[in-house]
Amino acid sequence: MKKPFNGKEIRGAASAAGLRFALVVSRFNSFITDRLLAGAVDALESAGADGEQVLVVHVPGAFEIPLTAKKLAEGGRVDAVIAIGCILRGETSHFDYVASEVARGVQLAQLDTGIPVIFCVLTCDTLDQAVDRAGLKSGNKGYDAGLAAVEMANLSKQLRSADASRGGKTASRGKRR
Repeated sequence: MKKPFNGKEIRGAASAAGLRFALVVSRFNSFITDRLLAGAVDALESAGADGEQVLVVHVPGAFEIPLTAKKLAEGGRVDAVIAIGCILRGETSHFDYVASEVARGVQLAQLDTGIPVIFCVLTCDTLDQAVDRAGLKSGNKGYDAGLAAVEMANLSKQLRSADASRGGKTASRGKRR
């Protein structure tokens, strides 16, 4: 039988109270991204966010998402960013380059700023797959991203508070030898 965990545990709360969010939405494939945006906003509202706490920024395509997400996160006015896009595989390798660089850019944006950037960029082989993930068979991935943004914003605040209570020291206290 497994022993119960007795250590300290930190979890992100499911409440958006007092949190601010930015959503970066690609206009390319808007018939999908509009559904993802609606799902994300619905999740934020369900968690207690109101319109004053949510900023939506539209960009031309998925490739423009990382820079915009990073600029929003650097501004210090949001607690989390949601990156929304849809990249559909075509007949050339363009899909592979764009999908890879958007994922890399979103990851770098959150690592560089310390603000969570939730990846809600669908990378699908077919339009049917995208439609399924934007509200049909597989639920709405935008809604899932909204919930993740709330949880990660709260978790990040808790981790900053824990760090501040230790005098600003991080887990690696000292130089490695």
